[in-house]
Amino acid sequence: MATIAEDIVATLRASGVKRVYGLPGDSLNGFTDALRLDGTIEWVHVRHEESAAFAASADAALTNELAVCAGSCGPGNLHFINGLYDAHRSRVPVLAIAAHIPSSEIGSQYFQETNPMELFRDCSVFAEQVQVAEQMPRLLSIAMREAIERQGPAVLVIPGDIALQEGQAKEPLSIRPTHSTTTPVPSELDRAAGVLDASAKVTILAGAGCEGAHDELVALAGHLQAPVVHALRGKEFVEYDNPYDVGMTGLLGFSSGYHAMQDCDVLLMLGTDLPYQQFYPKHAKVIQVDIRGENIGRRTPVDVALVGDVKSTAAALQARTAQKTNSKHLDAMLKHYRKTRSKLDELATPSRGSRAIHPQYLTRLLDEAASDDAVFIPDVGSPVVWAARYLTMNGRRRLIGSFVHGSMANALPQGLGAQKAYPGRQVIAMAGDGGLTMLMGDLVSLVQNGAPLKVVVYNNSSLNFVELEMKAAGFVTYGTDLANPNFAHVAESTGLLGIRVEKSKDLPAAVERFLAHDGPAVLDVVTERQEMSMPPAVTAEQAKGFALYAIRTVMSGKGDELVDLARANARQIL
Repeated sequence: MATIAEDIVATLRASGVKRVYGLPGDSLNGFTDALRLDGTIEWVHVRHEESAAFAASADAALTNELAVCAGSCGPGNLHFINGLYDAHRSRVPVLAIAAHIPSSEIGSQYFQETNPMELFRDCSVFAEQVQVAEQMPRLLSIAMREAIERQGPAVLVIPGDIALQEGQAKEPLSIRPTHSTTTPVPSELDRAAGVLDASAKVTILAGAGCEGAHDELVALAGHLQAPVVHALRGKEFVEYDNPYDVGMTGLLGFSSGYHAMQDCDVLLMLGTDLPYQQFYPKHAKVIQVDIRGENIGRRTPVDVALVGDVKSTAAALQARTAQKTNSKHLDAMLKHYRKTRSKLDELATPSRGSRAIHPQYLTRLLDEAASDDAVFIPDVGSPVVWAARYLTMNGRRRLIGSFVHGSMANALPQGLGAQKAYPGRQVIAMAGDGGLTMLMGDLVSLVQNGAPLKVVVYNNSSLNFVELEMKAAGFVTYGTDLANPNFAHVAESTGLLGIRVEKSKDLPAAVERFLAHDGPAVLDVVTERQEMSMPPAVTAEQAKGFALYAIRTVMSGKGDELVDLARANARQIL
């Protein structure tokens, strides 16, 4: 008779699971041996369990299928925590199998003992421990269903000795996603339609909930003559083939999106939970559409709340509202967007002489050279800013990252998960130098797992975005220096192609070679440390902060930093 571990693997196989990301350990031996005996599910061996959870998060985000990670007891699965928080905040289905110490030792302060159920409860939709063999496979099916239907991580804690006990002679269950539509009741739709019909200036704020609803969104925007602003997670679903797009808002956005929201009298929020309250209009009426009712009104007061999916709700709103013919608001915002976009494009140019490369230029070259169905994964920090502003979406490209949890070091492990999910697809990890060095050991995992991930390093020898935050708050930059190695040499030593670029004139050929390489590669690009990524609206407090930063910097004897800052960003203010 099969063991509990073998029953788990059989259920995963029957449910369409193709991969398990993890690191082996003694308490996990029953499960990894069951994978070996089964032979149909790939074991993706990583060098850090945090990488396993991040990889599973990316796999689930791209495939919309359940992804699985597994770790041994105590310190092993403890490392899952950051990646599972990311999956939880990004709302993607992940099953984490957390092996535990021997069941008879639980509560005795045994070697490597932790309390995994309490540990993971805050970052999961389900966390339970298998106490006796008879609970399997029922607890497994519940965990998988919770992860799939509630779109988040489910953690199943299994003591190693229980995993080796005899299972039940039953056919494995197949746990698959279900599909449905949700539309608000007619009376609520009519109420929203009345507000929209009475408005002269409607602006749409669109987020990740617009996935699969592109055509309905664009049709509604045209019907209402409404400019469309997108949040970062909505970029890949909203921006392309959209004549009403006016860019992004939020801390990483730019001015046209900000002004389109501030100038409206009705803001229609579609599938977004943009967290920054300061970017919402203060005097406009707000209609919010979200499949999760608990999100409504969380960020700004709402006049009409509509619980429903964006695709069906947008179509219903269009059917109930009058076609608007006055395009004054839309035309003004599109004009502002064209001006803003032109200025951003002017910044994506080669640097002069021997100065470090502008990160905007690097990102523009990546965008132009990447394939039409490339997957881009930027690290949290300045790479996210450049991705938001300079990557072009087309309906086939994908842009994912730790956009809600906001964790450094996500690009490399999420890139591994994306590449394993789509081995024939071009995946580009846009790594910060600080983020890459946090989990740099998993460069080796690319070679070991045959994952041809392309890792470009924005190498500015600093925690660049942290420095920007310090400057805006008036602090002298401190503790942000990074003594980096030559990342191309590091890559070569681990079996990857390594390329280093220090001058703009060498970058186009290097990007072409890097992306054309048949295998994993690292492109180490020395970028301008003092490059500023200004928010869409600089507040008086931020301006005061920069003034304080300048005064304190001079007084601390670091005045040369101000000179470098001015030289690097002169083209932004001229």
